[in-house]
Amino acid sequence: MKINLKNGIDKLLFGMKQKDIVAIYGKPSKEYKDEDENLILVYNLLKMRLTLYKDEEFKLGYIVASSPELDLLGTKIISKKIVDVKKDLSKKNIIKFTQEEFDTFENYFNEENWIIFQTEFDEVVKFEIGAIINQKDEFDWKFGMK
Repeated sequence: MKINLKNGIDKLLFGMKQKDIVAIYGKPSKEYKDEDENLILVYNLLKMRLTLYKDEEFKLGYIVASSPELDLLGTKIISKKIVDVKKDLSKKNIIKFTQEEFDTFENYFNEENWIIFQTEFDEVVKFEIGAIINQKDEFDWKFGMK
């Protein structure tokens, strides 16, 4: 499953609505609302959790994924050492990361592409990607754009 920086993952594009997602991937394994009333769609087989923002007419704005098939710029990232992932990304000029620690987990956040690598024991265990916010402080929706 290819990660498309600033756009989404695989066939998912930021800005899709639930009907668009279901048309591609079928009914989710689980669906619920979070504390902010955002709609969460869980696809167990794809190992993805999708957040559709209530305040944005329930458009897809955030994806959390942990599939071993995740491919970023030609490299599988899950279970890979974070130092190797960062080394590969530096060749593509993605070099700025903010690091946070939580118990045995560490997050590496790149704001320019709105991506997070979550690691445990120095290996990537989860990947997160969010819709980009543009210069007008609005989401830069990709779905339906030409």
